[in-house]
Amino acid sequence: MLAQKFAPTERELKLVRNSFDQVVPIAGVAADLFYMRLFEIAPSLRRMFPEDMRDQKRKLMVMIATAVQGLHDLDTLVPHLTALGARHAGYGVKDEHYKIFGEALIWTLERGLGNAFTREVERAWVRVYLLLAATMQSGANEVCTMQAAE
Repeated sequence: MLAQKFAPTERELKLVRNSFDQVVPIAGVAADLFYMRLFEIAPSLRRMFPEDMRDQKRKLMVMIATAVQGLHDLDTLVPHLTALGARHAGYGVKDEHYKIFGEALIWTLERGLGNAFTREVERAWVRVYLLLAATMQSGANEVCTMQAAE
């Protein structure tokens, strides 16, 4: 199971939770930075999003907060992430987009956390992101497999 393969350690979970607590007060700025970087890395992704990004930015921060808060209970979190991945497949998200998203996320955290973004915090976030992305991709792949079988 993906959750077991990529499961973060207790120390990594604590680092991610504590660092995300520092991002919450600057959530609006973090969302701005994230999408600025995402579209800088991959301008072609801009067409997948609405012109007015306010609601999208809010959804991003809520999704990350929900995932971070749910990391302590992967049995509950995994089905939600799988469903989220399936929905994103419907929006046109491809496997290669997850790497780009991860790069933008780590870049954003580095800018938002400043000196608090240590190598250990970075490793913890990368590990958590790999779990989240792999689980979402699993949901997307299930949808693609079902559609191919029809």
